[in-house]
Amino acid sequence: MTTTNSGLHIKAGHTFADAFERARSAAPDAFGVDRLNNLWAGEWRDEGTPQAATSPVDASAIVGPPMLDPATARLAMDATVAAHDNWRRVPLAERRERVQRALARLDEHRDLLTLLLVWEIGKPWDQAADGVNRTISGVEWYCDEIDGMLTGRRPLPGPVSNIASWNYPLSVLVHAMLVQALAGNAVIAKSPTDGGVNALTLAVALAADEGLPFTLVSGSGSDLSPVLVNSPEIGCVSFVGGRDTGGQIASQLANTNRPHILEQEGLNTWGIWEFSDWDTLADQIRKGFAYGKQRCTAYPRYVVQRSLFDRFLAMYLPVLTDLRFGHPLAVASDDDAPPSLDFGPLINAAKVADLEAKIAATIDHGAVPLYRGDLANGAFIDGQDTSAYLAPMAMYDPPRSSPLHHAEPFGPVDTVIAVDTEADLLAGMNASNGALVSSVACDDPQTAQRLAAQVQAFKVGINKTRSRGDRAEPFGGRGASWRGAFVGGELLVHAVTEGPAAERAFGNFPDYRLEPAT
Repeated sequence: MTTTNSGLHIKAGHTFADAFERARSAAPDAFGVDRLNNLWAGEWRDEGTPQAATSPVDASAIVGPPMLDPATARLAMDATVAAHDNWRRVPLAERRERVQRALARLDEHRDLLTLLLVWEIGKPWDQAADGVNRTISGVEWYCDEIDGMLTGRRPLPGPVSNIASWNYPLSVLVHAMLVQALAGNAVIAKSPTDGGVNALTLAVALAADEGLPFTLVSGSGSDLSPVLVNSPEIGCVSFVGGRDTGGQIASQLANTNRPHILEQEGLNTWGIWEFSDWDTLADQIRKGFAYGKQRCTAYPRYVVQRSLFDRFLAMYLPVLTDLRFGHPLAVASDDDAPPSLDFGPLINAAKVADLEAKIAATIDHGAVPLYRGDLANGAFIDGQDTSAYLAPMAMYDPPRSSPLHHAEPFGPVDTVIAVDTEADLLAGMNASNGALVSSVACDDPQTAQRLAAQVQAFKVGINKTRSRGDRAEPFGGRGASWRGAFVGGELLVHAVTEGPAAERAFGNFPDYRLEPAT
């Protein structure tokens, strides 16, 4: 689909070509002519076959990941192991100084990193900028607090291996890599195949310039997983992604004693029971559409007390009609700042097609459409390809046999269920065998606490949303949404270090039984 007669355009200096040339100037070894390089043993190498890529923003060509074969990835892992043997002996004071210098380099290039994120993964400008800012401020906090977190602890015997999703290449992946290095570990990371590799490459290049022991490789999961997951030299595996791939990795690690952090998706829910503060909930739901709900902590399911359903709809439907979406860089004048949007595109056109098929199948199975947005209401540039955009959609009562009953859509698609009893409320909220976050909207504090204690999510908010969190706040999951060590604050540091011989990192390993705090 293309648009016409909008009068909007991209201001000078904000094209992907502009951003790529600025990145080449900042990190010439990492960025070649129309290609990216891979990093190991402290050198950027032009090995690997560049994969064709397009921006979700307008389907224009951008620079894709340089895909390695398994044998070359093995060389990169060997170099990371050698780097780890040296880095784990570097004093904490020097490690901290190098990380702080890396943060200063990231700070110097905030706007460029933001622009790359907009083009690569389609985040609106302010949301992309927030990701860069959270990366820097979050690691600054660790630099201040790391001494106490490392008391009685030492680096892992081998490097940390990272496989992360495309939606947060800086504030999740680069943040984790910097903390892992601060804790005394060399780090190897696989760049996401679907997006974010240019911003990630720039951030890693700036950090590597300051002497941090980073390895960055690109390749398919099937080619690189044997190296990044199964290599016996690895000290810890950190994965962020879907349940299918996470489950495969978990099974591969089941018979090892290797620390691991496997963050997977779950169906996060709002449960609404004996509630009346609709204005506050409307604001929370509106904010929840940030980045088109392409977040592991988005809330795509609302389980509503039937007697409140009319009031819920009176609040909810106007939120959907007021959502702002479109091209993240489309402006009417070069004097304008990038638009303030709730969301831009999804990660690619294939994701839109997949969601549209699931929506159709869910309705065919008996779900009732509550709201169907229209791309004509989005802000687009004349003639722009909009195949990666999806207008907001909501459905009532997806049957158990339908694709969206148990699964997280990972897009601006909500499902709503009406229930009559507290038991039905909890069953609806716990439909996906564990979640990362959920919330209960309820006027009575005692009832809210009682219900929250029975929701199968790691963090349960009462009249507020929960998120991954920053700094000291812990993060994990329940059921199939997470495996291994929990992270956040000292838990992240403990997950990538060793302590007393009998200690195991705090988490939901098979031999752990725990209840999360609400």
